[in-house]
Amino acid sequence: MKKKQKLLERMKNNHHEFLEFLKNYKVIELAIGVVIGNAVKDLVTAIAQDLIMPVVGIFTPSGSWQELVFTIMGSEFKIGNIISATLDFTIVAVVVFVVIKKILKIEDETKKK
Repeated sequence: MKKKQKLLERMKNNHHEFLEFLKNYKVIELAIGVVIGNAVKDLVTAIAQDLIMPVVGIFTPSGSWQELVFTIMGSEFKIGNIISATLDFTIVAVVVFVVIKKILKIEDETKKK
């Protein structure tokens, strides 16, 4: 019986330590941030590929920006995907900047009160 009680106590202690770990290192907030960040990335990619890049496609010779290739001295430089990734990154960076700026502004206003 004592072994069971000790085991239960150890399990409770481990459970408590685990919860403290989650709180102290803000693991839950990090996980939420990763999930939301992934969703935002998907949204930004869709906006870039489905709204912005078709406009870029109008100005590319073949009309398909994803297959945009430059050939120099027999070497092919496939830059369509690079353009898309650069656009995705830029949009994500701007969105993160704006959101962080708003959050910091709200925190400053809260601290002043």
